[in-house]
This record gives sequence, C-alpha cells and structure tokens, in this order.
Amino acid sequence: MDDNYNKNQNATKMSILSRFKNKLSQKHTHPKGKKFFSYIAVIVISSLISGFLSIAAFLYVVPNTDFFKNTPLYESMNSTGTRAPQTQASPVSTSNKNGLTIAQIAKKVSPTVVGVSTKSISEYSDIFGFSDDQSSEDDGMGSGIIINSDGYILTNYHVIQGAQSISVILSNKKTVPAKVVNYDQNQDLAVIKVTSKTQMPAVAELGNSDNVQVGDSVVAIGNPLGKELLGSVTSGIISATKREVTVGNTTQNFLQTDAAINPGNSGGALVNSLGQVIGINSAKVGGNGVEGIGFAIPINTVASKLNGLLKPILKIGIACIDIDSSLSKQYNIPQGVYVKQVEPSSPAEKSGLKEGDIIQKFDGKSIKTVEEINQIKSTHNSGDTVAIVVYRNGNTKTLQLTLTE
Repeated sequence: MDDNYNKNQNATKMSILSRFKNKLSQKHTHPKGKKFFSYIAVIVISSLISGFLSIAAFLYVVPNTDFFKNTPLYESMNSTGTRAPQTQASPVSTSNKNGLTIAQIAKKVSPTVVGVSTKSISEYSDIFGFSDDQSSEDDGMGSGIIINSDGYILTNYHVIQGAQSISVILSNKKTVPAKVVNYDQNQDLAVIKVTSKTQMPAVAELGNSDNVQVGDSVVAIGNPLGKELLGSVTSGIISATKREVTVGNTTQNFLQTDAAINPGNSGGALVNSLGQVIGINSAKVGGNGVEGIGFAIPINTVASKLNGLLKPILKIGIACIDIDSSLSKQYNIPQGVYVKQVEPSSPAEKSGLKEGDIIQKFDGKSIKTVEEINQIKSTHNSGDTVAIVVYRNGNTKTLQLTLTE
C-alpha cells in the first residue's frame, strides 16, 4: 500500500466523521426560545422541591422546640387534638384492655374447675314405687367449681340429681369421693363437698355479674362430653344479659353466650377477662342449624343463695313423689307428698313414718311438693323437731320428726 492510498483513506474517514457530527448536531439542536423555557422549568421545579423540604424541616423541627411549645398556636393545637397522635405497632393479643389473655385465664382458672362424676340406679316401677325387678346403673358427668379450700364445690342440681354416689376429678386427674351438702332445685344449683382429706389445687375468684355487658369477652371452662375432654377451654362473648329462659316450671334470668357449651359443661365456669367467675354454665339450645346459644346462671344469683347452700341439708330419710291434682283424681287420694320408701334408722323411721303415707302438712304448713318441704327445712337447724300430718288408710295422723344432718 502507498501513501496516496493512506491519504485517500484518511480523507474519506474525515469526510464521514464530519457528516456524522453535522447530523448529531442537527438532531439535538433546539430553538433558542424552547431552551429558555426549559431553563425556567428547571428553576421552578428546583424551587418547589426546596420549598417543600424547607417546610417539612420547619414542621418537624419547630414543634419540638421550646420556643414553639410556649406559643398560643401550640397550646390551641394541643387542646383541640389537631396534632396527630403518635402510634406504634403492637402485636395482636387475645386479651381485652387491662385484661388477661385466654392462655392466662386458663392457667388461673382451670385448676379451680373439676369434673363431677355420678352413679345412679334407675328402677323401673310405677309412681308408687312398685318395682318389676328391673334396674340399670347410669353414669353421669358434669363440672363444678371449687369455692373454698375446705373442698366445697358449686355445680348444677341436675348434675347430681338422683345420684347414689359422687366423685370429683381434680385438675391433676386425682379422683376423690364427695357428698351433697345442699341444693336449690328451682335455681338448678347445688353444693357438694369432698369427703376425703385432700388439698384443693386452687379456689375460684368470684366476679360481679351485674357489671357484665353485651359484647364482653368470656371464657367457658368445663368437661364437655365426658372425662376424655376434662378441662376444655372455649371462648366467646356475652350475647345477652338477663335473658329469660324457662326450664321446667321455673323462669329465670341467664347470661347468654356464644362460647361453646356442651353436655358435661354443666356446672362449669363462665369467666370474664380478669379470670373471675361471672356465671355457672347450665344449658344450651340444641338442634339442627343452632349454634352458639349457651346460658349461664349469673354468679350474683348464686351469691345470694350461697350461705344457705353451704349449710348442710337436713335429713328426713325418705324417697317420695308429688301427688298433683291429676294423680289425686286418678287414684282417689289427697294431694301431698307420697312416701315411696323409708330409710332404716333415719329420722323418718324414728318418727313413725311409713311407706304409703301422704304428707299433707309439715311444721304446721300445708304442703303439696317436696320442694315446699325443703324450703321449710331450710329455716331450721339440726336437732329441731317439727310436727308432720300424714294421710294413712283414710285417716290423718300427726307425727313428731327430729331433723338431723
């Protein structure tokens, strides 16, 4: 290759570069007017950004200075709540304000809730006790609440009704014998007592059911469906207070809750967010399509009767049934309390009561039901003697009965 070739090559390169530069220059060249306005736009945007930053800095720094805090504007903002509250993220909790978590409630209350196991014998007989020699042993299971360190336990009457023997299952799974102290059939309440020398795991703290409001969180603790689910814990809210419900012939006010209550929960605790017992779980509405309707006896209703329930029931020693107006007409006998059976060596036997007697008066008062006898007994003490009038073989007879525990 000679120098002319190189020169021609260099000339060609220079020509191409020159044309390329001209195109680039034409492509990015703007009229002078547009360039001027671009400068203005940049200046305005820069000024706005600087202004916003300055205002932000002012709003952040000035309100925290002593100078601003002493001005009327600061005092006005502070008093009217204009200033946004300071918030801080917190973990989700299962407790109410100033209350305990469900786990804390369970830890506090579960040791005070027991299982109440019963055995009863069902005999097949007519209303006057004449048996056809067929019988069966029935097992029952409910719940109860320890109310003092001496082993007194609160439960429902229907849990221990007709029981020949009662045992209590403590939270540590220990089983101990118990007996009925007293009961109120109309209110579906009963108190039983551990008969062996056993230390109670804990004693329940009773709350004030009058302070309960609809929407309050509650926890139910008991033994649904038997021993296998001993100490189960469910939670919900109070759905209604002073809910009138008729059970049998008695209408009373209950706390209504959507916390799960099932057979076996009866006699267990309904607890508020402080771990205080506010009700005795007693019943639920069952059926297809029915969920979350349970009822508890308010603890204030219980408290008004507790002194009487802690007092041992006075013993007569009879098995009996009520003779109402229909039975009276059917069998042509007077209304009253029919004596089906007399316990040997009992106050009843010692007084001269016999099977087939119909008690018409007790302590000078006309009676027609066992409940009326129990109400009169509750006004007496062990050792008191009362007069009873019975109908026997077409005649009336007055007997003297001494009450004992």
